[in-house]
Amino acid sequence: MIDLFLTNFLSPPVLFFFLGGLAVMVKSDLGIPGQISKFLSLYLLFAIGFKGGVALVDGPPDWLMARTLLFAVALSALVPFILFQFTKRRFTRATAAAIAATYGSISAVTFIAATGYLDNFDIQWDGYMVAAMALMEAPAIIVGISLFYAGTNQAIRWKTVLHESALNGSVFLIMGSMLVGALTGQKGMAQVSPFVVDLFAGLLCLFLLDMGIRAYQELKNARQLFTLKEYGVMIVTALITPIMGATLATLGVWAMGISEGNGMLLIVLAASASYIAVPAAMRLAIPEAQINVYLPMSLAITFPFNLLLGIPIYHALAVAVQ
Repeated sequence: MIDLFLTNFLSPPVLFFFLGGLAVMVKSDLGIPGQISKFLSLYLLFAIGFKGGVALVDGPPDWLMARTLLFAVALSALVPFILFQFTKRRFTRATAAAIAATYGSISAVTFIAATGYLDNFDIQWDGYMVAAMALMEAPAIIVGISLFYAGTNQAIRWKTVLHESALNGSVFLIMGSMLVGALTGQKGMAQVSPFVVDLFAGLLCLFLLDMGIRAYQELKNARQLFTLKEYGVMIVTALITPIMGATLATLGVWAMGISEGNGMLLIVLAASASYIAVPAAMRLAIPEAQINVYLPMSLAITFPFNLLLGIPIYHALAVAVQ
């Protein structure tokens, strides 16, 4: 376990994330322009989607794949339902629903970091796990919004909710890239390999540098806005919830006999939290939810925890139930 932690901690992407945090702590003017940051995000989604699509057609679909995808969707609906029962006691109903949706949904960047970790250890994983990641976005958002409106007399704007949860840019790009990768296969991979393979690690480092800057800025802002008790509740919730999601996913990995690589990725997805799709949907569906609560929780607390400690822990859990 110590070796896994050290290998993960000393990887360039993780170190660049904390370099970004250090820049905020020492008040450096280091920053990545918004358009470049957006390009890096689009690149990573495109690359992982394309590679996943190519890997998907390398092996025929089977019953285990179908069960894994169904379980992933079920997890994304179950986690927000459970979490809402606890968060509604500590936060407003609107904010509790947004937190529930945030932790039922997923972080594509955490997933990408986890695939890099597996590739570093030469552990096989299947392309359909990219589909699992994309499928886990919408159900959590829908459940979170439904939980909020169930206690009010307001009508749910389902057309807007479904559009934002199922057709937001990140989901559309990764599913589209996966489709292109599946259609073109290894021939297509040979054509774009210098872009999606050779440059991947370096651009991931730059993206995580930007994420480190953003995360520590959010953490700093949250500390200034809330009392020490409120801040403490946010931190505890943001650290306990990934463990809950990981535990549920581990039980499924054990019960279904999912492989080490796929099992770890499923656990990572269940333990991650959204900071892109959910805020976009919540702004439209539940505007009264406090974004300065659920965004710092996912981006500034849960994401660094998963990046540094979570990924080796989730790998160990996947190995333990093989």
